[in-house]
Amino acid sequence: MSLTLRQLNTASPEFEAEFQRVLHWSAETDSAIETRVAEILADVRERGDAAVLEYTARFDGLQAASVAVLELTREELKAAFEAITPAQRGALQAAAERVRSYHERQKQACGLSWSYRDEDGSLLGQKVTPLDRVGIYVPGGKAAYPSSVLMNAIPAHVAGVPEIIMVVPTPKGEKNPLVLAAAYVAGVHRAFTIGGAQAVAALAYGTATVPRVDKITGPGNAYVASAKKHVFGQVGIDMIAGPSEILVLADGTTPPDWVAMDLFSQAEHDELAQSILLCPDAGYIDKVREAIERLLPTMPRAAVIRASLEGRGALIETRSMDEACEISNRIAPEHLEVSSADPHSWEPLLRHAGAIFLGAYTSESLGDYCAGPNHVLPTSGTARFSSPLGVYDFQKRSSLIEVSEAGAQKLGPIAAELAYGEGLQGHARAAEMRLKN
Repeated sequence: MSLTLRQLNTASPEFEAEFQRVLHWSAETDSAIETRVAEILADVRERGDAAVLEYTARFDGLQAASVAVLELTREELKAAFEAITPAQRGALQAAAERVRSYHERQKQACGLSWSYRDEDGSLLGQKVTPLDRVGIYVPGGKAAYPSSVLMNAIPAHVAGVPEIIMVVPTPKGEKNPLVLAAAYVAGVHRAFTIGGAQAVAALAYGTATVPRVDKITGPGNAYVASAKKHVFGQVGIDMIAGPSEILVLADGTTPPDWVAMDLFSQAEHDELAQSILLCPDAGYIDKVREAIERLLPTMPRAAVIRASLEGRGALIETRSMDEACEISNRIAPEHLEVSSADPHSWEPLLRHAGAIFLGAYTSESLGDYCAGPNHVLPTSGTARFSSPLGVYDFQKRSSLIEVSEAGAQKLGPIAAELAYGEGLQGHARAAEMRLKN
């Protein structure tokens, strides 16, 4: 069956309207989901463990006498690690080491306290401290993602968070050994086999068994995303993630089969995922399209890929690579592959992307699993103002201010003048009391 895949040309008068249709995706959560999530959150907040047990039985088919029974011990995580194959153990450890190494460098670059003294002897600076406790949500329904455990837990560990709580749904009680092994490798401190909005509520509000956290990170379904949005303010969250995205910016030098498979790598996530190719070479676009048609029947998730490509995918012919970079910035994709013979010549033009993959050999999948940078990335154009998950998400900054006696003489009149202007006499007099004259 032939694939119905949009093919656009920036030179066409209809391009802008067609382009907007490609980009359109509503981030609005279904009102029924919003209502149900609000009910679950309120119930867990009021009844705690009892509500968590009830929803876990209803939604995951997992009966338990107490939430304590649903906690995974460190011994269980270690046993899962020892039970997986040597190849899987090696892959987990290698990926974890690369992720840890990258985030250690990130901490050195942005996660340090600093201070200085000005000419009056006053000390000014910044104190960086880790959050006390964080919760990481790991999907466990249609698919299990041990890579998500590494990408959420390791940066928290590197940041110095003393307690990392993992929640993961286990429908019908089926525990994924790779997820448990990843939790062991990543140093998760406590783990509970609960999921959905009830798990988010338990982390946000705390129950008799599940400790309250300061921040919740990690992806989930529409119920999880809605719950994170609702509890924001009670706790911090990383982001509200939309469907996964990949944009391939190609100059026609990469084998077409590689690009086709890279487009598949995001389309296979779900039907709402988006895969787009930008290229100034019409002949090359035709070759990629042929590769897509030929390779699609070989994919186990062909039906999902087809629905994604037909629903939200596009092959876009541009006038030049410069124009392709401009359009890429408008899209601000989650994953951006610069599949070019000279990717570094185009990278300076690219301002908005969750992660930029440079060169034909840098497939997006390497970033997903083991390159080192975090794979929790902004979606739906939010890369215009958001960043990948990192060490900085698990730290907070406090300003340090120590004003000397001489400094108080200099700053006091300035503060008082501004305070009187705002009608805040208490502020003004507090500054003036420290003046010598």
